[in-house]
Amino acid sequence: MLSLISIAAGAALVAVIVADQVRSHQDGPVPPTTRKGDVEENHFGTLVPDPYRWLEDAESDETKGWVKAQNAVTFDYLRSIPEWHAARKRIEELYTFERFGIPEIVGHHLVYTHNTGLQNQSVYLIADKDGKNPRTLLDPNQLSTDGTVAVGSSSFSPDGKYFAYALTKGGSDWQEWHVRDVATARDLSDVIPWAKFSGAAWNKASNGFYYSAYDPPKEAEALQAKNVFQKIYFHKIGTLAKQDVLVYEDSTQPEYFYGVGETEDGKYLVLTQFEGTRPQSRVYIKDLGSHDAKFRPIHEKFDAAYHEIGNDGSKMYFLTDNGATRRRIIAVDLNNPEPSHWNTVVPEAAETLSSASLIGTTIYASYLKDAHSVIRRFDTKGESLGEVALPGLGTASGFSGKRVDTETFFDFNSYTDPGSIFRLDVRSGDVKEFRRPKLCFNPAEYETKQVFYSSKDGTQVPMFISYKKGLKLSGENPTVLYGYGGFNVSITPGFSVGFLQWMEAGGVVAVPNIRGGGEYGLAWYDAGRLKNKQNVFDDFIAAAEYLIKAKYTSTPRLAIRGGSNGGLLVGACEAQRPDLFAACVPEVGVMDVLRFHKFTIGAGWKSDYGDPEVEADFRVAYKYSPIHNLKPNVKYPATLVMTGDHDDRVVPAHSYKFAATLQAAQSGRAPVLIRIETSAGHGGGMPMSKRLDASADMFVFLVKNLDMKMP
Repeated sequence: MLSLISIAAGAALVAVIVADQVRSHQDGPVPPTTRKGDVEENHFGTLVPDPYRWLEDAESDETKGWVKAQNAVTFDYLRSIPEWHAARKRIEELYTFERFGIPEIVGHHLVYTHNTGLQNQSVYLIADKDGKNPRTLLDPNQLSTDGTVAVGSSSFSPDGKYFAYALTKGGSDWQEWHVRDVATARDLSDVIPWAKFSGAAWNKASNGFYYSAYDPPKEAEALQAKNVFQKIYFHKIGTLAKQDVLVYEDSTQPEYFYGVGETEDGKYLVLTQFEGTRPQSRVYIKDLGSHDAKFRPIHEKFDAAYHEIGNDGSKMYFLTDNGATRRRIIAVDLNNPEPSHWNTVVPEAAETLSSASLIGTTIYASYLKDAHSVIRRFDTKGESLGEVALPGLGTASGFSGKRVDTETFFDFNSYTDPGSIFRLDVRSGDVKEFRRPKLCFNPAEYETKQVFYSSKDGTQVPMFISYKKGLKLSGENPTVLYGYGGFNVSITPGFSVGFLQWMEAGGVVAVPNIRGGGEYGLAWYDAGRLKNKQNVFDDFIAAAEYLIKAKYTSTPRLAIRGGSNGGLLVGACEAQRPDLFAACVPEVGVMDVLRFHKFTIGAGWKSDYGDPEVEADFRVAYKYSPIHNLKPNVKYPATLVMTGDHDDRVVPAHSYKFAATLQAAQSGRAPVLIRIETSAGHGGGMPMSKRLDASADMFVFLVKNLDMKMP
């Protein structure tokens, strides 16, 4: 029951908009005036105005003029803040340290990414097994003059001869696959355009790979059109993309996603289906040893998550939350795949089992204990082999490899330390440091503590609080509260140069593990989605109230920040509690929760936000959708909305409409600005130059609007 009442026609140019940009305000500039249209829709008897619908047309002259006018005001304001040049210089200095990616064993070599410090994109290096004699395999910095071409995904053939890599341009999620000969570091003729949300899954023969793609869009609609009917193809090396073989499609399910790959022994092709972004999945198997075999179901219900981690012949190991909300590992005989024949290899524990891998005969199980890493080792019978020793309270990632590998690598870092790369002997379990960067700061000067606080309904929520040692609980410390809260994503300790700069200047960084994430398993996720979405905002608001009560900060010194679903979090909390915060920075946020499903991949988010075209879901979303809950003549906090003009995951119209709505509603004296990065998307692949500018802009915005005194 959704009917269009009226849509504004015509497009006035931006002379009126630009005319307003020179006006000043006591606390900053008055943003350009945004034209209001007369769009109104009837949602199940509720009339919902959408006066800025015209901003959804990113290619119109009016929208482009609006972007230019808004940016002119925003950048003039930010770059005139006295601390900007010092902040930009310092963030550059802090970034100037070597950064290493987790090595991958490729034949008799190691391949890893490396950044000398300020390179726009990290370089792929190939080295001897001991890490010596590195040489360049691929330097993405040579692919564009401004660093906006990046590698979005990559994969090596099992024999180590070929390197498939997907290029993204301007921050878009669209990928173009290329194949490089590892020995010569030269590309083959293979080029696959218009892939999306896909890796390259090589076959055992190393003569081709599987990938996911959508039908090519019209060029003018590439960044906004809905992505439907994903398909699986196989590309044979040395052939044209148009010759790629269609492996799987389902013409009845436009919103399904697929993952596919051969088992390491090459006996089976495993197809996983996902209904949007919810963790539940179906699993199908094709016996590659049988001529003309079809996919047959192993788990045919969307009742739980199933992640294949390896196999011993017809015995396949899965990580699942079936019968275990915090997950377990099971063994399934493909000849008798019924649940009654499953065997539990690693039972559910008190901690959440977030991921697992199988190297040699050892299972590496990565657990979250109150949102920080614990790594346990098991054999394939489930017998414990002990824990991997970790340096402290932080996040460990990696532990990938093949059954024939005798070693693996992992990274460990925290909120206060970029950490190191470690090498682990699979047979003995011994751990040795492989790479540690030389830093221009001392991590020992900072500390992180974990606290637990009560949310509105009494739920205990953990929060990490990081700061420079010697902090006094005066209630006057400038504080950034960062959150996400959705899609079963766990927010674990991780190093951020931007956070470090904030702490170095005397600020506090607080990160609560609110509901909607996966930190405590499926129940924690379910408690923060659909009809329970308000719990997420309540948890975040309660975190702010805790920080104030515990004297870390006070409202005039408190800012909130988050990106994507976290941008929605910030927008919703700003609308609900404008009195609680001094500044808000929503980044690439989902701000119109009534229209998210209309663009690109948005329909996949119904798992968290519901379907706005179903009345019950509309009623829930309408109560928290940021642009629909801003009220006129309210004193809102200082706000810097941040987005990219090439964001084709959360299209920039969300941020455009939120900024325009908030600017019109603001009755206070705090600035409401939008910063629109050009040739940038949802954040992935952003060149270092743009990243540094954005970090400095955000930093000085918060310094000014929290009245922060620089050391």
